[in-house]
Amino acid sequence: MSNQLIDSFGREVNYLRVSVTDRCDFRCTYCMSENMTFLPKKDILSLEELETICNVFIKLGTKKIRLTGGEPLVRKGILNLIKNLGNKIGDGLDELTLTTNGSQLEKYAEILKENGVNRVNVSLDHLDPSKFREITRWGDLDKVLAGIEKAKSVGIKVKINTVALKDFNENNILQMIEWCSLNEYDMTLIEVMPMGDIGSENRFNQYLPLSEVKKRLSKKFKLTNIPKKTGGPARYYKIEGKKIDLGFITPLTHNFCESCNRVRLTCTGILYMCLGQDDNVDLKSILRNKGSYFLENSLFKAISKKPKGHDFNISKSGINISSNRHMSVTGG
Repeated sequence: MSNQLIDSFGREVNYLRVSVTDRCDFRCTYCMSENMTFLPKKDILSLEELETICNVFIKLGTKKIRLTGGEPLVRKGILNLIKNLGNKIGDGLDELTLTTNGSQLEKYAEILKENGVNRVNVSLDHLDPSKFREITRWGDLDKVLAGIEKAKSVGIKVKINTVALKDFNENNILQMIEWCSLNEYDMTLIEVMPMGDIGSENRFNQYLPLSEVKKRLSKKFKLTNIPKKTGGPARYYKIEGKKIDLGFITPLTHNFCESCNRVRLTCTGILYMCLGQDDNVDLKSILRNKGSYFLENSLFKAISKKPKGHDFNISKSGINISSNRHMSVTGG
């Protein structure tokens, strides 16, 4: 038996995204309802359990681990996990990265860099403070921008993730591109994903197809497709005259499944082989009831069931929840 995780479609699965907590200090309107009920501590994997599972993945060929949430940096003790996984870089692991809302970056950027985190993705949907507060409900733009600048100053490469939202930031995407180019931050535009109940909001009213955005941008800029790969699903373009690689993540207008090399571990220990499908394996139960020895065989069985792709859809009349899981639980 190969010691690498390869699915039934011949795709090598070497990228693990780990949600270390479902909690977040923001309440973004496309991600959560304002009054969220979070999971009790007993349902969450301990940091030691998370590390054990990650180490088994590394043993089986995982080269990249991304820590996500919720907001990963609000998890108490998270720096211990980051330090221990950072020590695996060069010893099986190639890269340890984070996706963050940036609220804690100013405080932790130096420590992250010291422990092997050389890249972070920062979610940022608007550069206007009032609009930023509107979309995040609780966010402070100045605090996030200070965190991004701190990360840059200590040598962490920053990529900006922007969810394209109809009638909210669609007319400000050019401003975001100019700002990213000025600061030499790569940028990725993301379509809204129909995951989890977000209360009274209707995702159809938020949905902005990136095919339309790309057409608009092409009228202003020369976009050249480039073969850049960062392990994720984005398709990247160079923008003539700009210091930026611009990525598009299109789960609705064009799924990104043909070369998928990713699986996601939730903070509750559930492994999902696909973002948009519900096939899963309860690694927490295996670990707690049988021990880490049994994890390895369980992972081979799980990866063999990885589906070919997701089937997100969105419509004017539908409830627009393709999965009942929130992104904050699955790992945004």
